[in-house]
Amino acid sequence: MPRSRSTSSSRLNRDAEKLVSLSLSLNGSGSRVEDRYWEGELGTLLEKLMHGGQDATIEAALEVLYQRNAGAYEILVEQAETLSESLTLQKDGVDHDVLLVVAPVVAWTRFSIPYGPIRIGLLDALKAQLHGHILAADARVALAPELYSVDQMPRSFSATRLWLSRLGSQALGLTLPRMPATDTDTEVASLLADTRYVVAAVAVPRGAAVFRWQENPGKPEHTRESCLALWEAQAAPLFADLLPGCGFECLLPDAYYVNNREADRRVRPLSLRASVAWLEATLGIAPDQLRAVIAACGETEVEEYRIGFTQRQSNDVIYGSAWPMFGRDDDNPDMPAMDVIADQLRELGVTDLRKLQGLLPLEFCDDCGAPYFPNPLGEMVHAEPPEDADAGPAHFH
Repeated sequence: MPRSRSTSSSRLNRDAEKLVSLSLSLNGSGSRVEDRYWEGELGTLLEKLMHGGQDATIEAALEVLYQRNAGAYEILVEQAETLSESLTLQKDGVDHDVLLVVAPVVAWTRFSIPYGPIRIGLLDALKAQLHGHILAADARVALAPELYSVDQMPRSFSATRLWLSRLGSQALGLTLPRMPATDTDTEVASLLADTRYVVAAVAVPRGAAVFRWQENPGKPEHTRESCLALWEAQAAPLFADLLPGCGFECLLPDAYYVNNREADRRVRPLSLRASVAWLEATLGIAPDQLRAVIAACGETEVEEYRIGFTQRQSNDVIYGSAWPMFGRDDDNPDMPAMDVIADQLRELGVTDLRKLQGLLPLEFCDDCGAPYFPNPLGEMVHAEPPEDADAGPAHFH
C-alpha cells in the first residue's frame, strides 16, 4: 500500500507549518536526547490532528517536505505511521502497548478473489494459530471479523488509528466496540492477483515483547523464518477455506504499514504470472506468441510501470498489468525496475519485449476508470480483449 501524495495548496495552516518545522528540527538533531524532545513535540501535535481527523494538514506538511527535504519527509512519514499503528491503553492501572498487525495473503486466480466476513470458527482458528506461532506468550489479540481487500483498508492516518483504538480496546476487554463499518459502496477491483488481509490488534504490558521472535533472540526455533514456516503450515488450510479457487502465499504477520508495503511488492510478479496464465487459458495464446510493451508512467517521476500485452503480429492491447513503485526502496541502479519486469516476463515465456523510452502519463478511461496501457506505437490505450473472450476474472462457484 504505497503512500500517495496529494496535491495541496502552497499555503499551509499553522499546524502544518509547525509539523514542517518540527520535522526539520528532528532531522537536524545531533543527539538522542534532543531527538526525544522533538519526537515528543511532534507526537503530541500528530496525535491531536489524528484525533480530530485533520489528515489534510498532515498531508500538506508531507507535500512540502517531499519537495524541500527528503530526510525530514521520511521522519514525518515514520512518525505519522507509528502513531497511527500503535498507541498506549491502560487496563487495571497497567499501561499496555497496542500494535495494529496484518496477516497478508497474496492470492492469484482465474476467478474472483473472495473478501468479506470470516465465520466465527475460522476466526477463532486464525487467532489460535497467531497465539501458537507468531505472538509472544503474554500478548492479547482481537481480530477484525472480515477478510479485507486493500480497497477496504483505511485511507488515512486517523482512520487507521480509529481501527487500532477500537480493536485494541476489544483485545484488552475494555469495551466490545464494533469495527468501523466497511463502506458497502467501495468498489473492490476484480484482479487476477491481489492481496487479502486479516487485521488484528495486539496488546502487551508496556515494554514487553509483542512477537515470539522477540522472546528468545538467537534460538533457531524463534526466528522470523521459523515462525513464518509454522504459520504457513498451520494457517494455509484456513486460508484455503477462505480463498476457494485461488493459489496463494502467506506472509509473516507483522506491523500494519511495513506489511502492507511488503504485500504490495510481493503481488507485483504474481500479477504478471496471473496475466500470462489468464491469456493462455482464456484466449489460447501461448506465452511465446505474446508481446509485452513496458512503459514508465507518472507525472514528473516514475510512479508505476504499465505493461500492455498484445499478440506478436498486432498492435492491439488485449490485456494489461501494473507494477507500482514505492520510492527509494525500489531504487536500484544496478538492476532497474524495467529490467526486473523484463526478466520476470522472460521466465514466464514471453520473449517479445518492447521497452518504451521516456515517461508516459498515468492515463485512465474517462468512462469506466480503467487504466490505459502502452501499445507498441508508444500510445496509452484501453485494453480490449477479443469479443469472444471473457472480459476478466469470473466468480468461482
